[in-house]
Amino acid sequence: MSGIGEYIDSEVKSKDVVLFMKGTPGFPQCGFSGQVVQILDYLGVDYKGVNVLTSNELRQGIKEYSNWPTIPQLYVKGEFVGGCDIIREMFQAGELQGYFEEKGVSVSSAA
Repeated sequence: MSGIGEYIDSEVKSKDVVLFMKGTPGFPQCGFSGQVVQILDYLGVDYKGVNVLTSNELRQGIKEYSNWPTIPQLYVKGEFVGGCDIIREMFQAGELQGYFEEKGVSVSSAA
């Protein structure tokens, strides 16, 4: 695994919920990242945002790490969950909250 792969691996495992996104949770720099931030904030999930715009190597590396072509990417307990569409569909179907609870991640919202 390359240096960037090791960095990504350690970030993914640094917290139960990690979102690789464009921008930061307080200032998302793309609509898709913003949507996932809104959903996570709504559910009251404690997560870490990693801004892929800080480095081209990171932005490319995360796509290779997950074998997923787009950003944002959500990881829960070290596992890749999906991008914006998957997260939004799980949320709208009422599955996302249950998914977090199954994984032992606390959610504060009664969504």
